[in-house]
Amino acid sequence: MVVPVSDDDDWFERALRDRDDSETDADDADPDEREQSDDSETDGSAGRGGAADSGPSPGSDSDSDSPDASVSVGPDSETERDGPDATDAAEDEGEPLSFGGGPFGGSEGDDGPTDDDPFATDFASAFENAPTPDAGGGFGGESPDDDFGFGPGPEGSDPPTFDDEEFDSDIDRIDIGIEGLDDMILGGVPERSLMVAIGSAGTGKTTFGLQFLRKALDDGGSGVYITLEESRERILDTADEKGWEFSKHEADGRLAVIDLDPVEMANSLSSIRNDLPRLVEEFGADRLVLDSVSLLEMMYDHPSKRRSEVFNFTRSLKDAGVTTMLTSEADQSTPYVSRHGIVEYLSDAVFVLQYVRGDDFRETRLAIEIQKIRDANHSRETKPYELTNEGLSVYQQANIF
Repeated sequence: MVVPVSDDDDWFERALRDRDDSETDADDADPDEREQSDDSETDGSAGRGGAADSGPSPGSDSDSDSPDASVSVGPDSETERDGPDATDAAEDEGEPLSFGGGPFGGSEGDDGPTDDDPFATDFASAFENAPTPDAGGGFGGESPDDDFGFGPGPEGSDPPTFDDEEFDSDIDRIDIGIEGLDDMILGGVPERSLMVAIGSAGTGKTTFGLQFLRKALDDGGSGVYITLEESRERILDTADEKGWEFSKHEADGRLAVIDLDPVEMANSLSSIRNDLPRLVEEFGADRLVLDSVSLLEMMYDHPSKRRSEVFNFTRSLKDAGVTTMLTSEADQSTPYVSRHGIVEYLSDAVFVLQYVRGDDFRETRLAIEIQKIRDANHSRETKPYELTNEGLSVYQQANIF
């Protein structure tokens, strides 16, 4: 029974009223149950550290030996009052806590877990009884010294060894074709990746794409170059001037240079997107370059439309199964993000080309950084590079300043 507390009411008198109500209910109960309750109350008084020996409570006329002295405000159940004392006693004896029987549950008197109660054992016992792995790495081994495959093993056996070949990837990999940059990529870029080179004007994005395509041609492969900025003749002349013989490769049928008007491409993007995988497969292209995707993005004013079209176009390139390099203009506020911030999230690899100026602003250098390559380890350092008549050359061993 809960009685609200007020200034005019004494908590001790309220407790006595609760006790009187409980005794009235007990008088109506069965004699055997009443006798058991009396015994439990006696034990509970002793378990509370001899509360009956304490002095009389303030405001009370009862004697210290009276059962009233053992009454406390709280739950009416004697079991709840005895519970904390029983727990303290168990802790003092150093025994595991018991909640309704064996350790951590179960029936009283249980020595271990049962099928009905998966939590009826402590962690130490469960760990000791846990199965050990077999030689193949799975559980169920017979030797307790397997130690999950990482321990010393049985006495006299050799410690486990790791073969580097076990960590080699089965993915076919390729080189970008840029000196110094390939050394920053451990093992090469996975084939059929979609990559993007992000940079501002004059950082060599077009040269980057041409040099990427040249690697495939020098290795006897074929490629497609789609330009939205320059004419077909200008692309061929630029590559020929560097000694890469793009005109010869085109005449041999191993290179296709396609110049598209950005507006025309945007209007026909759906048909181009559908035909591109088939055309790439028929041509047998190993690599493809699109210079630049930024002009394609600019054809769409609405961000959701732009994102949808670029996503569908890049997906068609992946469906074509060709390794692709996109070029993209950098955002005006930061060199690490493309102008519209889309292609870097759709690409498997991102290369950032940027200008780096010293504190005195007397010298400006070009620097490259690998922002990400999926399924490949790579250096995260920013390294200087130069644009020469022979293309890009990255100085892997050098620092910016």
